[in-house]
Amino acid sequence: MSAHMVEAKGVTKSYGALQVLKGLDLAVEKGEVTCLIGPSGSGKSTFLRCINHLEQHDSGVLRVDGELVGYELRGKKLYERSPKQICNQRANIGMVFQRFNLFQHLTVMENITIGQEEVKGISEDAAKQRARELLTRVGLESKEKAYPVQLSGGQQQRVAIARALAMEPKLMLFDEPTSALDPELVGEVLDVMRDLAKSGMTMIVVTHEMGFAREVANSVYFLDQGVIEESGEPNQVLANPRTERLQNFLSKVL
Repeated sequence: MSAHMVEAKGVTKSYGALQVLKGLDLAVEKGEVTCLIGPSGSGKSTFLRCINHLEQHDSGVLRVDGELVGYELRGKKLYERSPKQICNQRANIGMVFQRFNLFQHLTVMENITIGQEEVKGISEDAAKQRARELLTRVGLESKEKAYPVQLSGGQQQRVAIARALAMEPKLMLFDEPTSALDPELVGEVLDVMRDLAKSGMTMIVVTHEMGFAREVANSVYFLDQGVIEESGEPNQVLANPRTERLQNFLSKVL
């Protein structure tokens, strides 16, 4: 069995004439935290969405826990998986978005239990018990009856993390989870993510929080114009950048 939780080889993605990903090679080991950094438009979020097949990559190989993402190999040809198979794959991959993406008409409790009940077939009582455990973990045990509009941005993002964790994923993807937050609310979300990392959760994080990347990540990848320009351990990439492009980028965000 491979130790890779995520493995990408030559992954490309285009929108019409615009090539967003130009042959990405990346590997994330089980239990590791990988941060993707780079300017806006460099392909970070697109790559993250390809990992759980919210976007279809055009070519290359993309695997999660040894399984091809979105496709299956029959003989020597790749065929797209059925919607049900893709849904089952996606249930094992938690995704936390920049803008929370909570259901505004549902309470916090309902936001966390709906996926457990509808996708995983868990009973209402068991789903609520799991939700309460997770709300305690993210420090929101008193908010289960609240609606998203009644919460701060940081609280909504912590609910989004709890909702993703409720599905018991093997991998967590974070797409700039703090960029939509007021500065004073960033810390409460990063604290939850630090706790997740310590628990051994495999995580890929698109972020501009260089302090978090330096402290928590096992590896950092710098993307620019759809290409991985540099990668390695945080101290190497962030403290001793080799390319002028990364040096310029870090001078603006550090």
